[in-house]
Amino acid sequence: MELRKLVRGRPEWSRIESVVRELGERYDRESVHVEFLDADNWLSTPLVLDDEYFVKLVTEQNSLVHALFTATRNLGAFSSGTEGFFGHYGTPYQMAQHELEATEHLREVGVNAPEPIEALEIEGMGVLVMEYLPEFDALDDVDEATERRLAPAVFEALRTMHDHGLAHGDLRAENVLIVKDEIFVIDATNVRDDEGDGATMAAARAYDLACALAALEPLIGAKAAVAAALDHYDETQLLEAREFLDFVSVRPDHTFAAAELKGEIEKRAGQAGREQ
Repeated sequence: MELRKLVRGRPEWSRIESVVRELGERYDRESVHVEFLDADNWLSTPLVLDDEYFVKLVTEQNSLVHALFTATRNLGAFSSGTEGFFGHYGTPYQMAQHELEATEHLREVGVNAPEPIEALEIEGMGVLVMEYLPEFDALDDVDEATERRLAPAVFEALRTMHDHGLAHGDLRAENVLIVKDEIFVIDATNVRDDEGDGATMAAARAYDLACALAALEPLIGAKAAVAAALDHYDETQLLEAREFLDFVSVRPDHTFAAAELKGEIEKRAGQAGREQ
């Protein structure tokens, strides 16, 4: 078996069939149409049932990869001078249940997210079922004018989470969907603050802000990204996020001009200081 397939942990077809069969019975379907999504996903196998349900299958291998990713990210957090704030949720079912609860929390505080349906354990896998959004674009798939117009809404959604004691933990352009000109947030990984102290969660939120800046810089440039962030965060908070930009830059799923972002943050902070 090739390494890439092993690491991604896609389940055998017989296990997928068992899941589809059980979901069909649960939702009173005599037959179901299954569409596999062409997604670059290391932590689950995504599929769609009847253009109505979005389903993630989380295998034991996905859980192992998540544990390795979590350990690596926490090492990066330590290198940035704070305790690790990423959590691993043990079994495949616990991973599915956590994402279900994370999405529920986002919706409760007013952040747009797909409606969570349920989390199950079938064939030893975690099975997450959510509302399927049939018509959407990821933030990095639209034109630059749209990205510039919606950039403040990204930071508004993030600030809403933070004001309610939540953090996303994995904000990237592909985790921000645009549905009918509104921002939807998916794949939250770290949303509760009752597992860590205030300093740890403050660091998690600074990391969130660094990720949002890193996601937007390649799309609209450092100046526009920082300006959009300043609609909802102050210069001090951006300086705190600046400390995580080097950590974010070593992640393979973030490619951005870290030096330019740092320079723009420092420039705006300096301007604010002179105006006081």
